[in-house]
Amino acid sequence: MPDLHWQDQLIHQATRAVGSHTYWRKHRNEFFGSAGLHLAVFVQPYLDFLLEGRKTIESRFGVQRCAPHGRVAPGDIVFLKVSGGPVVGLCRINEIWSFDLRATSIATIRERFARELCAEDPEFWQAREHATLATLMRVDQVAPTSPIQIPKRDRRGWVTLRCSSPLFAGVEA
Repeated sequence: MPDLHWQDQLIHQATRAVGSHTYWRKHRNEFFGSAGLHLAVFVQPYLDFLLEGRKTIESRFGVQRCAPHGRVAPGDIVFLKVSGGPVVGLCRINEIWSFDLRATSIATIRERFARELCAEDPEFWQAREHATLATLMRVDQVAPTSPIQIPKRDRRGWVTLRCSSPLFAGVEA
C-alpha cells in the first residue's frame, strides 16, 4: 500500500501556496473535488520553460503503458516537481494527445509539436527513438509555488495521486 501521507500533505500545502494566483484561488475546491491529481517530475531546463510559459505542452514517452498514458484527462491538476527537489508549481491539463508510435512516426510528432515542447534539439528526439507510446498534454494555468518538500523517494517520473477517470479509479500508477 503506498504511503498517502505525503500526498495529502502536498494537496494541503499547494492549496495555500497558490493563493495569490487568480485562477487557483477561485478553483481551490478542485484539489478536493473530482479533478485528477498528478505529480510530474521534471529535469531542467524543461521545468523552467514550463513555469516561464515558453513550454505549453508536456510530453511523456515510454515503451510500456504507465502513467500518464491513459490516466490523464482535461481539467486534471499536475504538481510540478524538480527532479531530486521540491514541488515548485502546478498547472492544469487542457488537452491530451495519445500516440502509438508503431502507427504514428515520432517524426510526425516532432514536426507538429517540437516548438511547443521546447524540444527542437535533435538529442531530445534521439533519446526517445525507442519509445512505443507518447502522451502529450497541453497545459495552462501554470502557477509557481513556494517550494513544497515531499518525501517521494521512488524513481517514477509521473505519479497519479487521484484519477478522474472512472475506468482507472483505484488503479495505482
